Amino acid sequence: MRVANCSGFYGDRLDAARLMVDGGPIDVLTGDYLAELTMLILWKARSRGGPGYARTFVDQVTDVLGTCLERGIRIVTNAGGLDPAGLAATVAKIAAEQGLAPKIAHITGDDLADRLGDLTAAGERFTHLDTGRDLAGAGIEPVTANAYLGGWGIAAALAGGADVVVTPRVTDASLVLGPAAWWHGWSPTDWDRLAGAVAAGHVIECGPQATGGNYAFLEEITDLRYPGFPIAEVAADGSAVITKHPGTGGLVSVGTVTAQLLYEIAGPAYAGPDVTAHFDTVRLAQQGPDRVRLAGTRGGPPTDRLKVVLNYLGGYRNTMTLVLTGLDIERKAAWARRELFDLLGGEDSFDEVDVRLLRFDRPDAESNALATAHLRITVKDADRARVGRAFSNATQALVLGGYAGVHTTTTPTAESTYGVYWPATVDRRVVDQQVVFDDGSVAAVAHSPADSDSHQTAGGAAAGQATAATAAKPVGAAGAAEAAGGNEATVRVPLGRLVGARSGDKGGNANVGLWARDDATYRWLRSTLSVERFVDLLPEARDLPVRRYELPNLRAVNFVVVGLLGEGVASSTRPDPQAKGLGEYVRSRHIDAPANLVAAGTTPQTAALP
Repeated sequence: MRVANCSGFYGDRLDAARLMVDGGPIDVLTGDYLAELTMLILWKARSRGGPGYARTFVDQVTDVLGTCLERGIRIVTNAGGLDPAGLAATVAKIAAEQGLAPKIAHITGDDLADRLGDLTAAGERFTHLDTGRDLAGAGIEPVTANAYLGGWGIAAALAGGADVVVTPRVTDASLVLGPAAWWHGWSPTDWDRLAGAVAAGHVIECGPQATGGNYAFLEEITDLRYPGFPIAEVAADGSAVITKHPGTGGLVSVGTVTAQLLYEIAGPAYAGPDVTAHFDTVRLAQQGPDRVRLAGTRGGPPTDRLKVVLNYLGGYRNTMTLVLTGLDIERKAAWARRELFDLLGGEDSFDEVDVRLLRFDRPDAESNALATAHLRITVKDADRARVGRAFSNATQALVLGGYAGVHTTTTPTAESTYGVYWPATVDRRVVDQQVVFDDGSVAAVAHSPADSDSHQTAGGAAAGQATAATAAKPVGAAGAAEAAGGNEATVRVPLGRLVGARSGDKGGNANVGLWARDDATYRWLRSTLSVERFVDLLPEARDLPVRRYELPNLRAVNFVVVGLLGEGVASSTRPDPQAKGLGEYVRSRHIDAPANLVAAGTTPQTAALP
């Protein structure tokens, strides 16, 4: 069964659906529109009178619906967001306008926002997975609360004849697991097959990020056109081949697939509502040009709790950036900070202040731009007036009365609301998933058999695991050479000359997955990069819990930095709030490495993983 992806996020390429339908044979067209931030975005849109679903999908389905019906291609999307029924009705209207009559189904059951009070009274604590705080004691009022559903609702909708399936908040991988389970007739206890589909779904969920997008080793990508969107060819045994349409740009290799397997994960036990997939059992092999096989994935029962994500409004924020040029950058920054907050009544008058001096300047620069640094100032407060124009206009008072050369990157800006992300779990028995068909019939969807004795959380890490999982202590240059299999001399190089990286966000946490392209380099990476050594490379993590996990089959080590992103992307004041560039930063840091490995690392490796 060939499952194609045409969207990795809300706002991805509009023409991707047409490209995937026309580019070659496919059986199911899927799209992922729901990043962790998206539910809050949709809530804001709905509160302003807009739809609670991803509008870009409407344009895509308008373009390809007739072709998909003609060719028997099923459409499965999570673009329903907060209003799957509304999107299903919109698709039906579009179909009628085109003289088409598809069978449309939508799924319900994830939305718990109106039930939080009753569920809390019944004993649900909605404990924050990272901070341990209970919702009841936090004094907040969530605006969204959605449990992560699995793929069996999708399978039931397809089995009921649906041509288009609209889902609310399901796990990203469910968009592949559901169609695969339907197509191959799997049972809810086919753990290994389901786990294989989860691995394939995780690879293609972010679109061209699996086909060369955001890939660390640029020299391996010889076709630099925009990457083609990915396809997962899922076999009856749960194995899959990741590929793309012929003649499209990018690359599908063991490396590009490895990178995506490491994206936004925690421990190797990847917990979901249908199965716990063990990513450390996945085996990859290059089967041919742009074809990588995933096989051997082992699975087990899920836990008896579902992940649920709540969002609440944290208040108001505003950011202004002052440009500093030339000499005395730090003294100018200190003066500007003091002047500005003296005008505003002091930093303590705000709920939160974040000031970052971002240094881009260099001595004796060849151009004016290369001699500049940025002073990025963010303020947050429950009072919108304090952080609105009162704040941003105050920066303009420095234009004539501040440091030499002062100017800003923007004109004064207004305040905006920001949201806070709250990940928790809920007893699956309180979540009633249903498939609603367009003829009015409704089918209940049973939860998969659960391992009620499991102590895994829905976030993917074992509940009893230490927050700083350490491996071997850092070794010196001689020890690093010995770990690589010899006593060779070492050279100091950027870590990225030897290993790739892929990083991302999970709420307030950031992950950095690092992988090697050959066994010798992996032995060195595994022996050298302990938690302590990783923190040396990433000083921002120095006072934060860091978890370390090994995935030998992928020649990879994954690090999770708890709290690096604050309270999630909508609230984070980091310049890179989703940690997309964090992996590349770590790769840029210098480290002592065996000279023989550095020499070998200049030749791209495409061999199968063990």
